[in-house]
Amino acid sequence: MRSRDRNDAHFHLRRRLLLGLAASPLLSALPGRALAQAGAGALAVTDKEVTVGILHSISGTMAMSETGATQGERLAIEQINAGGGILGRQVKVIQEDGASDWPTFAEKARKLVVNDHCAAVFGCVTSASRKAVLPVFEQYNGLLYYPTYYEGLEQSKNVIYTGQEATQQTLVALDWVTKEKGAKTFFMVGSDYIWPRTTNKIATKHIANVTKGTIVGEEYFPLGHTQFNSVINKIKLKKPDVIFATVVGGSNVAFYKQLKAAGIDLKKQTLVTVSVTEDDVDGIGGENIADAYSCMKYFQSLKTPANEAFVAAFKKRWGDKTVIGDITQAAYLSPFLWKAAVEKAGTFEVDKVIAASPGLELKDAPEGSVKIHENHHLWAKTRVARARPDGQFDVVYESPELIQPDPFPKGYQ
Repeated sequence: MRSRDRNDAHFHLRRRLLLGLAASPLLSALPGRALAQAGAGALAVTDKEVTVGILHSISGTMAMSETGATQGERLAIEQINAGGGILGRQVKVIQEDGASDWPTFAEKARKLVVNDHCAAVFGCVTSASRKAVLPVFEQYNGLLYYPTYYEGLEQSKNVIYTGQEATQQTLVALDWVTKEKGAKTFFMVGSDYIWPRTTNKIATKHIANVTKGTIVGEEYFPLGHTQFNSVINKIKLKKPDVIFATVVGGSNVAFYKQLKAAGIDLKKQTLVTVSVTEDDVDGIGGENIADAYSCMKYFQSLKTPANEAFVAAFKKRWGDKTVIGDITQAAYLSPFLWKAAVEKAGTFEVDKVIAASPGLELKDAPEGSVKIHENHHLWAKTRVARARPDGQFDVVYESPELIQPDPFPKGYQ
């Protein structure tokens, strides 16, 4: 869980309105009113309120990784409401639990879009859950903000992707470890669903064709899997330059604890993950993952005024012991990006909000400046950081410029 003494909070997120919170630097309320229509019928917009949905796993194996996304989205919406709302309306939230189950995600998405008429939905973390809900949003013309780094190879009119796609994250990680560590051999370990498998296909092509390395092992395990001793023995036998990890959710706890118990010293054995954030380390234990490298666009330890203000507000809302990872921050951006698009369009109408989205920029986001590309992904920087025993990360690399999103890179499809 995000903090060992707060397990119950994962399943019963507090819903009270944040009182007295200073307005976020991202806020910029505009006056006006709007009527809106969508494929599922009239949106839930009154003279005083507009309804949105939040759809994440707050139970099951993915709760460890998704609770932070819910908290980030709720904080953003509370800040927006404290700043006057959107087009003169307060934002009302209907929250549903995907329960780490892909059919449940599809069912809850349909409820939010078709029955509740939500003007936007902020949700999903795994690619499997996103793929499960995508037909619902496309059929009924809903609008989903998806906050997770993912494999790319997708672009939907009805989705704004506020995380990173593979060329912005995975390829940067591989280029960095090849240059800085002289890496030539890689052993891949991942959870068994679409994101790890597709990410590793992309990584394999990059290693073979660009970095000129070799894959010496590749293993996948079901979500929630907790027995990794067999693959760890294979890793010890193969002695790869790099363990490339795409294990997700609660399985990370067992994986990293068992690596340490098996005597694998991450000061000597390079491990690069594109799936572990501060949220996950809170469950894994910093002592079990110290000296591993994670490649993300955001780390809580970033020293900027915007991030320090965000971290302070987040901890004030959710408790001093909470931590903030990449997905949480990307989820926090989502309501602000939606707000900016609605105000630019002057309406909550989905098609007009979508049309207004490309080119929108948040210059003072916690991660730094981000901008929506025409392909509905974000221009963003990428960072590599080393895990510390206290659960935080020290950034060792930052891309010099914003990286353009390229969800369909030539040669990787």
